[in-house]
Amino acid sequence: MLGRVFALVLGLTLVGLAQGGVEELLSRAEALYDRWHGEFDFSSYEGRLREAIRLWEEALPALQPAERHDVLVKLSRAWFELAEGYLSEKGEREKAYTKGKDYALEALRMDPIFLEAEKREGFRAALQQSVDLAALFWYGNNLGRWLGFHYWEALTGGTRDVLAAFTRCAELDETYWAGGPRRALANFLAQTPGFLGGDFQRAKEEFQRALELGPDFLQNYVDYAEHWAKKAGETELFCALLGEALAKGADPRVFQAWPFYNTLALRRAAALRTACR
Repeated sequence: MLGRVFALVLGLTLVGLAQGGVEELLSRAEALYDRWHGEFDFSSYEGRLREAIRLWEEALPALQPAERHDVLVKLSRAWFELAEGYLSEKGEREKAYTKGKDYALEALRMDPIFLEAEKREGFRAALQQSVDLAALFWYGNNLGRWLGFHYWEALTGGTRDVLAAFTRCAELDETYWAGGPRRALANFLAQTPGFLGGDFQRAKEEFQRALELGPDFLQNYVDYAEHWAKKAGETELFCALLGEALAKGADPRVFQAWPFYNTLALRRAAALRTACR
């Protein structure tokens, strides 16, 4: 009896949302998430990002498939960014990456072609055939971070899934998120042991391509410096990349192109560049 009552209440709630509240929730979430219009303040943005996540999650049960897919991808990206920018406690970060990974996977599995490929050939093959660029990209990013907390899963195939996701993203559109697929591939190849899919020398080419595609996305310079030039002992290149990132970040036009990520990149560049003095 109680179960039927709960189902009725939930149903009425969803009807209410569908009739008038869902679009308002989505509109408010978009306005809160937006970091490209008006002055961006990194510290206060945390509260806006958390509230956008809450609103998207509140709206999710009432959404139709196309809109639901869009919000799932946004939630995957937002949870990743919350962890990257604001979470320091290990358990909180793992939870955030788990949510980001699961939301993106749900989005991927909304495609019947993906489901059929997964059933017929396996999960990795489905990743390699997916055409859902955004869901793949944020799935790979969250999964990569999540594997840092789950070493057994990394050793038993998880890293290969990350590589498959990023490789497919690069095939679909290497320009996405300011060279994101190339940057993601570069970071993976540079930081992952060879027996798990890494390739340090190839990583340099991917970093260079990411820079060409996204010169205003300062993480392209900082990741190249930290994860390739430093490890390769290329001190001159290391310092030059960090110096260029800091110089470009002083240009308001460049900074505002990607204010959230550029803030994080500039902080890292400043800290790393102390080794160049």
